[in-house]
Amino acid sequence: MPKQVSITTLCICLYLTGCQSPEAEIISPSPEITPSPEVPQVLIEIPTKPLTLPTDNSNSITSGEVQTYLNRLTTQGFSQQNQGIWIQSNDSLLANHQGTIPLPAASITKVATSLVALETFNPNHQFITLIATTGKIENGILNGDLIIQGGEDPFFVWEEAIAIGNLLNKIGIQRVTGNLIITGKFYMNFESNPQTAGNLLKQGLNSKIWPPEALTQYQTLPPDTPKPQVIIDGFIEVSPSTPENIKLLIRHYSFPLAELVKKMNQYSNNLMADMFATAVGGYQVVATKSAELTGVPKEEIQLINGSGLGEENRISPRAATGMFLAIDNYLQQYNMSVADVFVIVGKDKGILDERKQLPNLAVVKSGTLDDVSSIAGALPTKEKGVIWFTILNKGASVTQLRNQQEILLRDMLKNWGAVDSLPPELTANPNRKTQTSRSEII
Repeated sequence: MPKQVSITTLCICLYLTGCQSPEAEIISPSPEITPSPEVPQVLIEIPTKPLTLPTDNSNSITSGEVQTYLNRLTTQGFSQQNQGIWIQSNDSLLANHQGTIPLPAASITKVATSLVALETFNPNHQFITLIATTGKIENGILNGDLIIQGGEDPFFVWEEAIAIGNLLNKIGIQRVTGNLIITGKFYMNFESNPQTAGNLLKQGLNSKIWPPEALTQYQTLPPDTPKPQVIIDGFIEVSPSTPENIKLLIRHYSFPLAELVKKMNQYSNNLMADMFATAVGGYQVVATKSAELTGVPKEEIQLINGSGLGEENRISPRAATGMFLAIDNYLQQYNMSVADVFVIVGKDKGILDERKQLPNLAVVKSGTLDDVSSIAGALPTKEKGVIWFTILNKGASVTQLRNQQEILLRDMLKNWGAVDSLPPELTANPNRKTQTSRSEII
C-alpha cells in the first residue's frame, strides 16, 4: 500500500517561511541513483521539440478583455507600468502588455526551478539516502555508529524516518551505542542544517521520544504500521566525509522527481525550491538554463534564489509562459504534461484552495509577496484550445490584484468558452498516482 503523506507535512514549510511564496542555493551531486522498480527508467529516443515563442516588436497587443482589465487596474490606482501580461495560443500571440520586461515574479520563480530540475535529472529520478554502520549487531544492539549519507532528498520527512526505524528494528537494531553520523546533503522536514536534520531523525527513529508532529504524521500511515524504537546513546556528529569500512544497511529512495516537483508547487514550498536549485548548481544555473531552454534573452530571467522570495527575482511574462511551455514540451516524451507537476484548479489540494474564483481545470502556479501577485499556466478553452498565459502584478493590495486576475481569466472563458473536462494534452498521467518513496534492506 503506498505511503500516505498528509497535508500537515506538506504545509510545514508554510509555517516555517510565512505567507510569502519563494527561495534557493547550492549542493554537490548526489550519489549515483538507481531508479525504483516502480518507476522504470526508460531510454527515450524521441527528441524534445524545439520551443518557439511568438514574437512581437511592439510593447502592447491587447484583446478587449485585457484592455478592460488594465483599465480597471488604473481606476483602482495601480500603475500599468507595474503590470505585465503575455497570452498565447499555440504560436499565436493574443495579448502582450510589457510582455518582454522582467517584473517581480514571486513564486513563478519556482516554474524556472521546476524546468531546470526536470531537464537536469528526469521525471523518474530518485534521490537516495544510505544508512550504514561501522559496528556489529549483537542481541539487538549496534555496537558502533549509525551513519546517514544524505543524497539531497528534499522530502525526507517524519514518515521516512519511521519507515527506516522499522527496517532497523527488522534488521535487529534496537539500540545504537555510538553516534548518529550525518554525511553528505541530508535534509529532514525541510531543514537543510545537518545538525538540525540529524536531531529530527534521532527523534523519528524512536517513537518513545516522538514530538506531537511525528505522532500526527504516524496517524496518516496504514493502521498496521509498527512504531519504531531505535535508541541512540551517542551524539549527532556531522562529518565532511563518510567513514571508511562501513557496512550498508538500508537504501532509501525518494519520491520520483515529478512527484516531488508537484508537491513543491502545490504548497509553494520555498525550502524544497531552495534544495532543487542547489541540486542543479544554484540559482544562477536556474536562471541561465531556463533562459536557454525557453529561448528568451537571459535578461528576461533575473534571479537571486530558486523560490522567488524577494522582488529582485524578476521574470518577463513571455519567459514565464515559455517556461510552462518548455516543461510541457519536455514531459510529452514521458506521456506526461504540466498537469503532472502543477496544480489543477478544482482537483488538486494546495495553497490555491483559498482562491475559489479561479477557473476550474486551469493548470497554474501562483506567487505572492507583500506587494506582488502573479499567476501563470494553462487555461483550456473550447474555441482557442489551450491558452498559455502569465499575469504579473505589483501594487499595494494583493487581494485586489488577485480579484482582478480571476475576473480576467473568467472573462477569457466567457469569450472563448469553458470546457467540461481537461483535454488530453492537459491530463495528468494516471500511472503517476501510485508513485511514492520506499526503503529497502541491503
